[in-house]
Amino acid sequence: MADSTVSTGLRRTFAFPNPVNEYAARSTAGIIVVLSLATLVLGLTAGWGWLLWIIALGFWLRVAGGPKYSPAGRLAVHVIAPRFGKARLVAGPPKRFAQTIGATMSTTAAVLWTFGLAPAAWALLGLLIVAASLEAFAGFCLGCWIFGRLQDAGVIPESVCEACSNISLRRA
Repeated sequence: MADSTVSTGLRRTFAFPNPVNEYAARSTAGIIVVLSLATLVLGLTAGWGWLLWIIALGFWLRVAGGPKYSPAGRLAVHVIAPRFGKARLVAGPPKRFAQTIGATMSTTAAVLWTFGLAPAAWALLGLLIVAASLEAFAGFCLGCWIFGRLQDAGVIPESVCEACSNISLRRA
């Protein structure tokens, strides 16, 4: 019984929202674009590559619990997205997958910078800026697209996101 309570508590603590407000996801991506561009400029001009660790931490906080633990996520959900009007809901699992890709890329960039491989770190950050820009400004989530291809290939089971594989559930 105690194991069940702990398991339920952990699941609630690290729950990712499903569905997700697309406007909040796009707003978060816009914040990431701005932070990443500032990090790139400050990293190249002032040696402030340590800011990559802040970006990585933000991604891991969003992976852990969506916007709940992330200052950028909270700003997007509570301040920016409501200005766009009624929420436009999309599936949560692909967004969490996309955040995990961002977390992996930004952490790798931070590690590369820490070990003196700044050009590789800046290249990875550039890819992250491109992906976040696609989400923020064009509404195309590259991580979500990859999620879909993995689901089509059977790598991610349909049960992970039934709305992703059933077009009739996508707007429910």
